[in-house]
Amino acid sequence: MQALSIQNFLTQAQEYIKKAKPANIPGWASDTHFTIDPLGQGEYNMNFLIRQGKAAWVLRVNTGSTIGLSTSNQIMYEFQTLKLLAPTGVSPMPYFVDNSLRLLPFGVLGMAYLEGDWLDYQQDLVDSARLMARYHQLAVPERDNHLIREEQPLTSTYQHCREMLQVYLESDLANPRLRAYLLEVIAWAKEARLQERYFLEDPWYAIVNTEVNNSNWIVNRKANTIHLVDWERPLWGDPSQDLSHFRVPTTTLWKTNYRLTEDDKTAMMSTYKDALSDPHLRDTIEERTRLRDPFNCLRGISWCAMAWVQYQRGNHHLKNPDTAAKLRMYVDLKFVRALFDPYVVG
Repeated sequence: MQALSIQNFLTQAQEYIKKAKPANIPGWASDTHFTIDPLGQGEYNMNFLIRQGKAAWVLRVNTGSTIGLSTSNQIMYEFQTLKLLAPTGVSPMPYFVDNSLRLLPFGVLGMAYLEGDWLDYQQDLVDSARLMARYHQLAVPERDNHLIREEQPLTSTYQHCREMLQVYLESDLANPRLRAYLLEVIAWAKEARLQERYFLEDPWYAIVNTEVNNSNWIVNRKANTIHLVDWERPLWGDPSQDLSHFRVPTTTLWKTNYRLTEDDKTAMMSTYKDALSDPHLRDTIEERTRLRDPFNCLRGISWCAMAWVQYQRGNHHLKNPDTAAKLRMYVDLKFVRALFDPYVVG
């Protein structure tokens, strides 16, 4: 498979806009000259900044799904989520969606451009906690929503991790010592997932992002605004998922070299709880989040181990040099042991 890059896809994205003539974009005239520039590339998407005079918006091209949806359904799922979130102001305003695959073999989404920087864990911890509390409390119909429902939070994470890890465990490229240790970790997780009875006996459902790493946030310090911009794989699940994913080392180290301190975690959780209106969630969110932490670490390591093999074999659709460097770090035995020894050995 030839790896896609945002640079070599630029012309195709430009031609798409000329032919599709997207509507519903504020200040946009489809027959007028525009500029297009690469904005950012993830593992399953490419984002382009489109400018025309004072008008600016983002063209998002989706190349795959991490939640088992088809190409056309994945982009529609994201668009519907952005529409659902629109009243809260926490995410970009969606303008249009095209899942016809007529002009491109990928799903396409148009949304507002939000100018700013990635989240800084030291500067933006409190504001990010408040924002998560805001969308976690969004009134969403319990049954009548498009979101995939997370029925068994720890079991589903364990099963997904086990599947991803098989790619590494069965590869002739795997480090034998890391393979042996990962087998210990997955055996521990099989037993530890039984703690999910806590969630089953006291369920709490909300819209959760599941991908709250710092590069998915946009902070505009001049305007004093903060947004969560990537809604590729939201779920209808327990809010502890986002809080745990936000604070574990596999997330914070992904695009930075920062680990949250215990004081950071205390400040984050205290701010989040202060922003909640429901006393029961306020009283239980610490325990919910604590149970999630090792499973979110396992999720990060499992994906990285799988992706590391795919990168070596050239099987990854999009290839990001920064990601390749982090993958090497995340399949280092010493790094992995530091994450899981407190659970597996302790």
